[in-house]
Amino acid sequence: MRSGFYKQTIAEHLALTDSWTQRAWIAVALAALATAPFVLDTYLLTLVTLMMITAVGGIGLNILTGWTGLISLGQTGFMVLGAYGYAIPVETWGWDPLAGFLLAGLVPAAASVLVGIPSLRLTGLYLAITTLASAFIVVHLVLEFPGLTNGASGIFVNRPTVLGWTVFTDQDLFRLVAIFLVLTILGALNLRRSRIGRAWFAIRDKDDAARVMGVDLRTYKLYAFVASSFVVGLSGALYGIFLSFVTVDGFPFLLSIEALAMLIVGGMGSIAGAVLGAVFLVGLPEVVSMVFSAFGDSARALLSTGAHEVKGVLYGLVIIGFLRLQPEGLMGLWRDAQRVWTLWPLRY
Repeated sequence: MRSGFYKQTIAEHLALTDSWTQRAWIAVALAALATAPFVLDTYLLTLVTLMMITAVGGIGLNILTGWTGLISLGQTGFMVLGAYGYAIPVETWGWDPLAGFLLAGLVPAAASVLVGIPSLRLTGLYLAITTLASAFIVVHLVLEFPGLTNGASGIFVNRPTVLGWTVFTDQDLFRLVAIFLVLTILGALNLRRSRIGRAWFAIRDKDDAARVMGVDLRTYKLYAFVASSFVVGLSGALYGIFLSFVTVDGFPFLLSIEALAMLIVGGMGSIAGAVLGAVFLVGLPEVVSMVFSAFGDSARALLSTGAHEVKGVLYGLVIIGFLRLQPEGLMGLWRDAQRVWTLWPLRY
């Protein structure tokens, strides 16, 4: 069993991982993403695409909440800004989709500065309420400027053409979202091991100690707001393309609860946990639907009429269950399984 990690060269320090097991799992995951459009039917392909979009947003929230310890309930507002930041220049002004994706990140990032500066001294519940209020302000502003946002009518979003590649089929959309997810994961992994990332973890673990070590809390908290909102805005743009329509009704407040639940279920502070949490929470309603279907037409009718309520109850039960039984989420379960496997038969 390995007793430690000893890096002797610059290349070893620059490498994202020195574990051949992790590299093998990464190769398997990339191979699965490459072959999925050829083997999955339309329904499953759409479901996995939604999982990946959700994972992108979860990684963005993980930067703010999981790494820096700042609780936010305003992710819906940043997703709305990202969706409109893409839809308005691309669909209304006729800009290139790449410029639209850039604005989808920059517009929420700029808005996060306006939200973050007054919130730098706030923590816990007070910060959560402040970010929640910002989400309602964003929705109100979208509805109050119909000349720019088309108000409550929304904006139709076509599949983009990126560098000569037209995203036309569901398989093409899957590949586009997969590219964004892979780039987001790589960017987050590199950001995590940077000076800024280490400062975020120091603030999360003990902000007073971080201040004594020379970390400017206000500056680095603002960096966390900006980086998180940039990634969440990209997920909002992808979600708008997925829906083919951008409107405030497409981004309900429940999305913010889902994002926090995703981190709790997957494992707070872990990129892999954010991805696993997205897969779990997006797939959970489908599993419940299959279970209800097994009980006949009456159960299916109950699910169809109260799907939103059933979904909310499920998320609540899942959050309570993980907080009570496994606070470290799915990644905690994975680490427990690793310890059992490594120390067997002397585990107990």
